[in-house]
Parts: sequence; C-alpha cells; structure tokens
Amino acid sequence: QVQLVESGGGLVQPGGSLRLSCAASGSTFSIYHMGWYRQAPGKQRDLVARITSGGSTNYANSVKGRFTISRDNAKNTAYLQMNSLKPEDTAVYYCNQALGSMNYWGKGTLVTVSS
Repeated sequence: QVQLVESGGGLVQPGGSLRLSCAASGSTFSIYHMGWYRQAPGKQRDLVARITSGGSTNYANSVKGRFTISRDNAKNTAYLQMNSLKPEDTAVYYCNQALGSMNYWGKGTLVTVSS
C-alpha cells in the first residue's frame, strides 16, 4: 500500500524559508513522478512544482525562482525548498506521486506565512 507522509510545514514570517519533505513507502519510488500541490482556504488545489522520474522539473509561475523541488531516490523522499515566502503562499501543501493511471496523495502539511 502506497503511503506518502509530508512534514516540515509550520508558521514562518514573510521572507522566510521552509523545507517540506515527502516520505514515500509501498512503491518503487524512483519510477514515479513526484509533485507538490497546494490548496488555500476556499480555493482549488493547484500544482506548485513537479519532478519527473528522470529529474526534469516544472513550476507554477507564482513560485518560479523561489521554490525548488528535488528528490532523493535512495531515501524515497521528495523535497520542496521554499524561500522568500509570501503571505499568499499560505496553504495546505500536498505531496503527489503519479505514474500513468496511478495517482497517490499525502494528507498534507500546513504552511502559514504571517507576521
């Protein structure tokens, strides 16, 4: 059974940094594409960043230059380094693992950017 567990969320001041982690189990991690999505209150869940099994990345325009997605296949873990955080980055961040029709989600971790 695939399980994704996010960690690293919390309260941070504007301009600060956080690193989110997504620990995966129950799957062959290296063959999956990994993604981070976020959902703010009253809004839909949107893609933040994605990294393919081959290491190619893409980002939402709103986070380009500030966020970096990475993966460590040896540790079955994906990361999202978030710098220069803004209040509008406040949301629940979800980890996603996908390959073809297979699509798995974590339960999310809350990031709050506020002074």
